[in-house]
Amino acid sequence: MNPIPIYVGVALGASRTKVAVLDAGKAIVGRAVKKSGTDFAVTAETCLDEALSMANASRSDIVATVSTGYGRKNVSFARESRTEIGCHAKGCYFYFPQAITIVDIGGQDNKIIKLDEKGRRISFKMNRKCAAGTGAFLEEMSFRLDIPLEEMDKLARNARRPVELGSYCTVFSGTEVLDKIRQGEKVPDLVSGLFVSVIKRIMEMDSFSDTVVMSGGVVAYNPHLVKMVQERIGGSVLVPDYPQYSGAIGAALFAMAL
Repeated sequence: MNPIPIYVGVALGASRTKVAVLDAGKAIVGRAVKKSGTDFAVTAETCLDEALSMANASRSDIVATVSTGYGRKNVSFARESRTEIGCHAKGCYFYFPQAITIVDIGGQDNKIIKLDEKGRRISFKMNRKCAAGTGAFLEEMSFRLDIPLEEMDKLARNARRPVELGSYCTVFSGTEVLDKIRQGEKVPDLVSGLFVSVIKRIMEMDSFSDTVVMSGGVVAYNPHLVKMVQERIGGSVLVPDYPQYSGAIGAALFAMAL
């Protein structure tokens, strides 16, 4: 049986690890995501095995692997590693080959990457100093509100009037949310207010120009957030097929060029 040539991208973030498997035609044939946990190397191996199983492939079929993300140096089976900015840019441009502003909302950080019509990076910004406006912020707020994280999108859709929150800080926002609950505010309105805080935090980072593309795990699980951004900017927002895997897909595309 002849081996099937495949290319692997591993995005090992502080919160989640994603693996994307591409065939020679650049089709995504396997993917997996798990919490990164405390042993990045083991998580990467586990995700690889799961993605290969989905692709009906084996490790001997892998032509090349590229890693990216916070823990990219912990991926022993990767031939090379690339920056998060480069991989997210390549992954999003793969879906939308035009001048774009990429807004990636991750577990621990946010990125705004601007590309020209040829996919060349014009600028980028990241918020590394604070978890406000990231997936970690929403996870903490779901804990404070005692609601499952996966229900936040549905709750935000049912909001009648988003509650305005004065603080972007995760710690101070938690206290503020509890105060709002004591004041009788409805949970859907509070969740919608949290989404607004995320959007405001992102829009503070940089201006949006050209076509906006949103990616990341927060976008994947909270599509209503995308709709809220569209309403804010007064224009359409594009989302790739697998927004949580943009970095991993970009890494796999880099692997194809090795």
